[in-house]
Amino acid sequence: MEHRFEGNRDKKASFYQKTEGRQSRSPSAIVIGGGFAGIAAAHALKNAAFQVVLLESRDRIGGRVHTDYSFGFPVDMGAAWLHGVCNENPLASWIGRLGLPIYRTSGDNSVLYDHDLESYALFDGDGHQVPQDLVEKVGKVFETILEEANKLRYETNEDMSIAQAIKLVMERHSYLRQEGLANNVLQWYLCRMEGWFATDADNISLKNWDQEVLLPGGHGLMVRGYRPIINTLAKGLDIRLRHRVTKIVWGTKGVKVTVNHDKTFHADAAIVTVPLGVLKAKIINFEPRLPDWKEEAIDGIGVGTENKIVLHFDKVFWPNVEFLGVVSSSAYGCSYFLNLHKATGNPVLVYMPAGRLAYDIEKMSDEDAAKFAFSQLKRILSDASEPIQYLVSHWGVDENSLGSYSYDAVGKPREYFERLRIPVDNLFFAGEATCNKYTGTVHGAFSTGLTAAEECRIRVLEKYGDPGSLEMFHPAMGEVAASISVPLLISRM
Repeated sequence: MEHRFEGNRDKKASFYQKTEGRQSRSPSAIVIGGGFAGIAAAHALKNAAFQVVLLESRDRIGGRVHTDYSFGFPVDMGAAWLHGVCNENPLASWIGRLGLPIYRTSGDNSVLYDHDLESYALFDGDGHQVPQDLVEKVGKVFETILEEANKLRYETNEDMSIAQAIKLVMERHSYLRQEGLANNVLQWYLCRMEGWFATDADNISLKNWDQEVLLPGGHGLMVRGYRPIINTLAKGLDIRLRHRVTKIVWGTKGVKVTVNHDKTFHADAAIVTVPLGVLKAKIINFEPRLPDWKEEAIDGIGVGTENKIVLHFDKVFWPNVEFLGVVSSSAYGCSYFLNLHKATGNPVLVYMPAGRLAYDIEKMSDEDAAKFAFSQLKRILSDASEPIQYLVSHWGVDENSLGSYSYDAVGKPREYFERLRIPVDNLFFAGEATCNKYTGTVHGAFSTGLTAAEECRIRVLEKYGDPGSLEMFHPAMGEVAASISVPLLISRM
């Protein structure tokens, strides 16, 4: 990888750390955050002949996309799916060009299911597998419950949570109530829905939960992880790792960005791509402070947590399905494991707690978290062998993320996502939480990075009084011509 990290950055540092005077130079921008949005923005601006520096607080790029290789093969500890396995996906050209295989887990473009129903194997707490016909029957009941819940949003102007809506539906339509094992399976479907939004059902907006735009083609796992794409986009960029931004001074004369409370960088504009959780925590001091409408959006959008506890075994002892689930009388008591062996051939199960359960597990040590995940597995597969290695994510408490991804909170308008994206003078914003179409997705973050770069380019060049250069930039593909289309490598083993 050809990043210019701290050891060989002196040539660029002199420009960015000037405090006075305009040199005869290219237009400049500072990108804050090295996730997909930030890398996409920096890549696009570099192609537009901007001087760009990217400041990243971690010791790696990728943000909430993190492909770990410590097992000897790639495992995505953050984002792992491509939602919308199709050429319309903004990332498809990069995936195709790099020849990265995709394992399609669902052909259904659904907010509820990123796996087809037949790919589940559910078990009760005693280790007995739930009959597949019951799993599918209750799945259809759950869809009916949500259809009835959606009718409630037209009865009142007031929003309510998904949990409240489901309770009302059950009171009105007693035939939808489930008993015994069927109720436990229903709670598991609710648990999976909470996993999609990374929060509990009593936090999810009834009015807006299904407003995300879903691209065609279903959902697919990135078999080799997302790192090859982010590395390709980052090639040749001026990236400063371990540079935690603490203050941004912005205005008509440019921006001054303070890192680690002492070092400063100057440029014509800045693109802020840090996670929503970081903005909520006010780790970055904006001077002057952001407008009220912008702060209202930051405060009003929800941010949830879903973590991964990855268990590596020396052999496969589980059924050849994509998802193993444990049903329970409450959604909190349910759990599920993603079977990576099905997609990648590696003997790995990934336990994926979300919402309050994820929050509770984050209080544990990594060792205890791995033991807890294995105990859930042992409940359903008594012959399970101990894992030989494990990995644990901490997206909710990691100071660089403070959450996994955004969701529509109860009583908050969906327009908040667009408000968060709208620039303020020469300050631009990108990231999954600024994408009102593809919220919470990697391609959503990527597309907002390109949008912010284009807006920044136009704003800065207008300031320079050079309207003739406004047409020169085509950021969507960077160095890849837009006409090039390489077929996606899709499998379903």
